[in-house]
Amino acid sequence: MQNYEYKAELRDPQIARMICTKINAPLTVRLRQTDTYYNIARGRLKKRQAVAIDRAVGSPEPVEYIFYDRPTTVAPKVSDFHLYTHAEVIERFGQAPLPEWLVVEKTREFYLWNNVRIHLDEVVDLGWFFEFEILVAGNEPDGQVERIAEELRATFAPALGEPIAGSYSDLLAQQMNLTDSQSH
Repeated sequence: MQNYEYKAELRDPQIARMICTKINAPLTVRLRQTDTYYNIARGRLKKRQAVAIDRAVGSPEPVEYIFYDRPTTVAPKVSDFHLYTHAEVIERFGQAPLPEWLVVEKTREFYLWNNVRIHLDEVVDLGWFFEFEILVAGNEPDGQVERIAEELRATFAPALGEPIAGSYSDLLAQQMNLTDSQSH
């Protein structure tokens, strides 16, 4: 599967929330997410554990293993990804425990606008970030996904800071002076 995605610093979460309201992108859920990243030969693999925090009793979401590969650029980019079950991870990567690289913890506000997932993320030790993901089916008219991405970037510009090239794991590793055994 593929996403067309963009990530930036979020200077003002309240303005971003107001923009979501204005464009009719409702908040669908707030989640507390813990992403454990593993060292693998190519791409990224993370185990995502999440708890919905809007409900009276925080309810756990199903554990997801997310494999993805994408360029490291500040421009909107295509990300190839695949969701795995625990059994599929063992089948693909073997029985031995995978070496952990680092853990990213965040609170994510998840908004939905048409087929676009909008995230307002407060990442522990890093701060606030904005991200959108447009699911790419492959049958969109030429340029449609890029036009939607540019429209969203312009719409949210008053709330945004600098664009981000990599993932939260890259930013956290940089802050912690860690190096990954791979180049991402």
